[in-house]
Amino acid sequence: MAINRASISKELLPGLNAVFGMEYGEVADEHKPLFETENSDRAFEEEVLFTGFGTAPTKAEGAAVSYDDAQESFTSRYTHETIALAFAVTEEAMEDNLYDTFAKLRAKGLARAMANTKQVKAADVFNNGFNSSFTGGDGQPLFSASHPTIGAGNQSNNLGATDLSEASLESALITVSKLKDDRGILIGGQTTSLHIPSDLAFTADQILNSALSTAVTTQGSDGVTNVNDINSIKNQGMIPGGFFVNRRFTDTNAWFLKTDVPNGTKMFVRSPLQTKMEPDFDTGNIRFKARERYSFGFSDWRGYFGASGSS
Repeated sequence: MAINRASISKELLPGLNAVFGMEYGEVADEHKPLFETENSDRAFEEEVLFTGFGTAPTKAEGAAVSYDDAQESFTSRYTHETIALAFAVTEEAMEDNLYDTFAKLRAKGLARAMANTKQVKAADVFNNGFNSSFTGGDGQPLFSASHPTIGAGNQSNNLGATDLSEASLESALITVSKLKDDRGILIGGQTTSLHIPSDLAFTADQILNSALSTAVTTQGSDGVTNVNDINSIKNQGMIPGGFFVNRRFTDTNAWFLKTDVPNGTKMFVRSPLQTKMEPDFDTGNIRFKARERYSFGFSDWRGYFGASGSS
């Protein structure tokens, strides 16, 4: 049976898809611990914050009951982006049986490019988290000391320019436990995990996993000495999810605490990763394309607390 263009293209596609999928799977999905993932069937998604009710008052005997009303506060919008990239295998390369080598190498490069784009866009939600040019539905960046509320004044999830240490982490955990909703009612929020750049991996491991406190004190001429108290963070299981390293966090001193407040950061998938191959009539080349649509962002800022570090 004579080899024709159609038969070659059909034989080429399964091999390319296998290599593409294998390479993509090898790239760490570091965004997954950071974001809730949901599917979307429209060009954008919007999420509206409802404020809930305030504290219920005491009703005197015979008096009328008080009424309250849950209100809309702000709306967060997720606008999906199309991410796509392609490459071509020449007709001559296919004629000379070079397509197997060339195409597979390019497929690996295409997989790396698609995966990297997703991880960079996810990390940028945090890399821009203190930047007033990147705001959420309430008009504030993700980490701000001025998140407006309906009845509780401005609230903060910005831990300031403090470096990661046992003391700063303990202080942050206390701050999270005092979280309030838009009407000033305590939420009872708890920290679930710590998220850091590669530069803080050793510090985080020591703080979270040492049996004894990593705090130190200065004792006269002996210099710096460990306190040797118990590690309360570990002992109380204050961060049950442990820590996650994200290699695309650009600030080497910034660190972030994820809380159990729902609807914090989200990824919406409009179209999952798809690959397509087709011949080009004019050139005879085989063209291979990868494409997906998604968006990253945040709704309720209470889902995370962040510290920018001292430098």
